[in-house]
Amino acid sequence: MSKILIRGAKVLGGEPQDVLIDGTVIEAVGRDLSAEGAEVVEADGKVLLPGLVDLHTHLREPGREDSETVLTGTRAAASGGYTNVFAMANTFPVADTAGVVEQVWRLGQESGYCDVQPIGAVTVGLEGAKLAELGAMHESAAGVTVFSDDGKCVHDAVIMRRALEYVKAFGGVVAQHAQEPRLTEGAQMNEGVVSAELGLGGWPAVAEESVIARDVLLAEHVGSRVHICHLSTAGSVEIVRWAKSRGIDVTAEVTPHHLLLTDELVRSYDPVYKVNPPLRTERDVLALREALADGTIDIVATDHAPHPHEDKDCEWAAAAMGMVGLETALSVVQETMVDTGLLDWAGVADRMSVKPAQIGQATGHGRPVSAGEPANLTLVDTEYRGQVDPAGFASRSRNTPYEGRELPGRVTHTWLRGKATLVDGKLT
Repeated sequence: MSKILIRGAKVLGGEPQDVLIDGTVIEAVGRDLSAEGAEVVEADGKVLLPGLVDLHTHLREPGREDSETVLTGTRAAASGGYTNVFAMANTFPVADTAGVVEQVWRLGQESGYCDVQPIGAVTVGLEGAKLAELGAMHESAAGVTVFSDDGKCVHDAVIMRRALEYVKAFGGVVAQHAQEPRLTEGAQMNEGVVSAELGLGGWPAVAEESVIARDVLLAEHVGSRVHICHLSTAGSVEIVRWAKSRGIDVTAEVTPHHLLLTDELVRSYDPVYKVNPPLRTERDVLALREALADGTIDIVATDHAPHPHEDKDCEWAAAAMGMVGLETALSVVQETMVDTGLLDWAGVADRMSVKPAQIGQATGHGRPVSAGEPANLTLVDTEYRGQVDPAGFASRSRNTPYEGRELPGRVTHTWLRGKATLVDGKLT
């Protein structure tokens, strides 16, 4: 059936309205729309958002299909309300050539659950020594516009400057994993009171903040765009705020887990809480929430980092860093930002759909819920509360820090250009 009537949805959290989808686009938004010839979805006051966009996803394919594949990762994305994800380049082989990014892009097209836009590596092999084929990746069928060595920092200032200059020519952006490697050698968790008490190697805030300070100044110098991945400290917030006040073209993201979890959880020595950058202090968490609310931090990005069981079910020092996040992100944002009164649902749409789509130039995504726009939509039962059960995840991996934790909100439906990819909480 080509027509779908979503009846009684709160568009961006507003008053209930009907939304009529015809084929791939929204035909009309209003009250008491005719359901003739349409499949009816009774929204019953659920919140309707533009399809979510994640600027920071690890799909692991090619090379680590034991952790995730493009298919399983996009199924997880649809389950979480996402219609577009940007796939990071730290695959095996690294996505540093036109051939690899086109492979990931085509796998995304074949999956059909959400659009996949590959992120190209900044340097060959993520080694930080030589620029990758930035122009060729941009000109490929994948049309890469975002470049990142995420997982590693582009630590050489000259290489970073050259990358910023290169992508400026076609309006691209470099997304920096801000981590000065010399300051984090042997680091296992946030440097502070808890690391001292546990005897674990500390990861100082300045290792992140110093790179951000350098890179916003480089971006100002060359007149280019820089994006800061998974910003995690109060000091980083202040640097980005200062840079924006100077008119520097910088954007920043925060992960859901950095909005909710603190380094106190590491006292359990449970490797599920081991992540890069590490969980920080309560002070940092509160600063990140305020910065997301006031727009200093532009977007929420999941940093969905799946790992197989054996890479997490081991001693802390040997465990891989990272958490899955696509299927819980919206719930965590509701818990930390909406239910606390820091953001309304229109603000959530802005931070999780509109702005990430703008930063990544995701055509057709992050658009208004209005007539004539692509029908990329997410319906959320905001009254729901339930415990997180990773056994029901669509992701191939289960390394979530929220197992057994009660969180609010549940995505019930996701539409990609009018095609239902999730119906009543079940993938199609």
